[in-house]
Amino acid sequence: MRTRVTELLGIEHPIVQGGMQWVGIAEMAAAVSNAGGLGIITGLTQPTPEDLAKEIERCRGMTDKPFAVNLTILPTIKPIPYEDYARTIVDSGIKIVETAGRNPEPFLPLFKGAGIKVIHKCTSIRHSLKAENIGCDMVSVDGFECAGHPGEDDVTNLILLPLAARRLKIPFLASGGFGDGKGLAAALAMGADGINMGTRFMVTKEAPIHEKVKQKMVDASELDTSLIYRTLSNTARVFRNSIAEQVINIESEPGQTKFEDIQQLVQGAKGRELFDTGDLDQGIWSAGMIVGLIDDIPTCQELISRIVSEAEEIINERLTKTVSG
Repeated sequence: MRTRVTELLGIEHPIVQGGMQWVGIAEMAAAVSNAGGLGIITGLTQPTPEDLAKEIERCRGMTDKPFAVNLTILPTIKPIPYEDYARTIVDSGIKIVETAGRNPEPFLPLFKGAGIKVIHKCTSIRHSLKAENIGCDMVSVDGFECAGHPGEDDVTNLILLPLAARRLKIPFLASGGFGDGKGLAAALAMGADGINMGTRFMVTKEAPIHEKVKQKMVDASELDTSLIYRTLSNTARVFRNSIAEQVINIESEPGQTKFEDIQQLVQGAKGRELFDTGDLDQGIWSAGMIVGLIDDIPTCQELISRIVSEAEEIINERLTKTVSG
C-alpha cells in the first residue's frame, strides 16, 4: 500500500503504533517497525532524558527501519522537564515525533529545525486544523472509540474522518477503533492515509504486558471499557475493572469531584505494576473499544501482515466487485 503516510514516513505499510505509557519500549517499537509499520518509543516511560537516549540506542540495535518517539505534554503532579526530553530526541537523531496532549507549538522550532516530522494527536477537527496551521506535518485523528483521552466532544470516527478529509490539507491517521483489515480499508475509504493502533498492539506477543492482561482483553467484549474523569472534564477510556468502577462511583456522588478523591486509585505506578504482575485489579489501564474485536495474541509481524492482506482483499475483491456489477 502506498499513501501519503508511507511516503512521508518512509514505511512499508500505513500502520502506526501509538505511543503508550509503559508499553512503548524499544522491543515493542522495533517489532512494529521491522514488520513494516512505524514503531514508537514512549518518551515519558523512560524516567529521565538520559534513559530515553539509551532506549533510542537500544531500539537502533534492534531495527534499521524508521521509528519515532512520543512526547505527551500533560499537566502532572510531579513536574517533567519536557524541554530536556525534546532536546534528547533531537540530539539522538530521531526524525519522526508523535506529540500529544497540549499544543506542541513551543517545541516545533526545535523539532522542525532538526528536520523532524511531527505527528500531533487530536480529538477534534478544530484541534487538527490548529495543528496544521502551526506547522505539524501530520495529525492522528482520535475518535471517541479510542483508548486514553478521547476529548470531551464524544464524536466517533465515522464523522471525524470524513470531516478531516474534507478540511485538512496535511496527511492524517485514523485512531480509535482500529485493529483489523476491515478497519484499515474503512479508514482509507473515509479519507485517512493510514491507521494508528494502540490497544491492538498491546495484545501482541512482543508487548511488555503480563499474559493475564492480554488474555483479559482477548476475552473482553466491546462493552468492557469505562469512561472515567468525566466530571473533571478530562475523560479517559480505560478497561472496565473494579478500580474503574470505584472511580465511577466516586464521580457519581453528589457535589464536585476533586482529583484528590480518586488519586490513590489511579496512580500511574499501579498501572505499571498491573502490567508487570498480572493483578487485574491493581490499577487502571487504557483500552479502547477495539477490545471487542480482539480474539488472539499474534506477533506484530503476523498482525500487520494480516491487516494489510485483509484490507487489500476487501479493496480489490469485495469493493471492486460491488461497483463493477
